[in-house]
Amino acid sequence: MAELEKEYNDGKDIMSLKKIVSKAANDFCENSNRALEKIAEIGSKRIKDGDVIFVNCNSSAALGIIKKAHRDGKKIKVYANETRPRFQGLLTAKELLDEGIDVTLIVDSAARLFIKRANHVITGADAVAANGAVANKIGTATLALIAHEARVNFIVAAETYKFNPRTYRGELIEIEERNIFEVISKEDYERLKGLKVKNPAFDITPPEYIDLIVTEKGLIPPQAAILVLKETYGLDSFEKEPWED
Repeated sequence: MAELEKEYNDGKDIMSLKKIVSKAANDFCENSNRALEKIAEIGSKRIKDGDVIFVNCNSSAALGIIKKAHRDGKKIKVYANETRPRFQGLLTAKELLDEGIDVTLIVDSAARLFIKRANHVITGADAVAANGAVANKIGTATLALIAHEARVNFIVAAETYKFNPRTYRGELIEIEERNIFEVISKEDYERLKGLKVKNPAFDITPPEYIDLIVTEKGLIPPQAAILVLKETYGLDSFEKEPWED
């Protein structure tokens, strides 16, 4: 969309704009795949033979790190949260089992019971804010707090395109609310008159509970997120107000 807006403002015709958008989309997909490969390569070096890893939800970036470590011959064990209400943890368990990795699926509420067995928690990210806070699947922030208490490394795997430039100006990352019938059946909801149900899809993990963010450009502390934003999107976009464009 950024490419489209720029070229549209420069007066490009419709056919040219179509080609530009198509190329930008293809480039994005190629860059994203390369980023995942690089993140796996960089992040796997943080894993040692015999390590135990905790995961939440089903993240290609996070699982790429674990798979690469396994393919490099490291014997690892994984605890996967079931990740209610849609049970993405089952997808994670299957994916890792297919790789021959030792996986244990646990209920979300048992995380504190098992966390002390882990060397690392590795999660993905849906968005990274300018201050290093991470939006990810609901339950991630709780897991980060538990890991912080247990002194277990909390690692986030995120492609740099997930670093959100709008948060530089103080905008908050919006938390999506999903269909309540992921949580409760329609029959039960209609039977329990007056019951309110909330189904937030994500939560925000504060930077002080994050030890490291693995990107395709290297390892960074969460406090360096602002530098990634400036490098990725350019200084100019941060130094002028929207009405100055």
